[in-house]
Amino acid sequence: MERLQKLIARSGYCSRRKAEELIRLGKVAVNGHIITEMGFKVSEKDRITIEGEPLISVNENIYLLMNKPRYIITSTSDDKNRRTVIDLLPKQYQKFRLYPVGRLDYDTKGVLLLTNDGDFMNALVGPKSDVEKEYLVRLDGLISKRELKEIEKGVELENYKTRPCKAFLESVDRKNKSSLARIILKEGKYHQVKEMFAAIGYPVKRLTRIRFGNLTAEGLKEGEVRELKPHEIKKLLVRRG
Repeated sequence: MERLQKLIARSGYCSRRKAEELIRLGKVAVNGHIITEMGFKVSEKDRITIEGEPLISVNENIYLLMNKPRYIITSTSDDKNRRTVIDLLPKQYQKFRLYPVGRLDYDTKGVLLLTNDGDFMNALVGPKSDVEKEYLVRLDGLISKRELKEIEKGVELENYKTRPCKAFLESVDRKNKSSLARIILKEGKYHQVKEMFAAIGYPVKRLTRIRFGNLTAEGLKEGEVRELKPHEIKKLLVRRG
């Protein structure tokens, strides 16, 4: 058992002095009860919340799923001062050194994972990874099923040939001369989806990642995050290559 303000400070949330101020102001609860007593003793088994948000130790591994909006940088910082995915995180996660698992382009939206667990990240995006990534692709032009079969076989790009994948034609808009395709990859090189379709003459107008492994952004508005459940983490790792 230790004093509440000491445990808060040890978690990395804030200094002990700031923790004492939060307790004094009635912003800290233990197991659902507001605590204002400075000498109150707690253990790590107690449920502590600050301003309604659970206290999480900076030493804990964090696994988040974000529904990334368009025009947000998938990075921890940006030299042009554009907003990054880290800027979108709720306050309780800002103190962690979280990193995106892989990347989504600036103008691409959809499922993105963030974590401070390096082993987890490497397992999902390393060269031996076999995790599926699924995208909806709005194309400029009327692509055919035959051309999608060519995509599936692999496309010769500047420095490499893409691995075989799955590609489906969802719809065509003959009036606006555009198509909607769906593609499932087990690799994720920089700009890969855009370059694959551009290589056969179909520029990508809009790109959305709708699935990463077993995870979708269902229930999340753009910019929102949620923590992964233990079984979701386990399932991702079981399915890796």
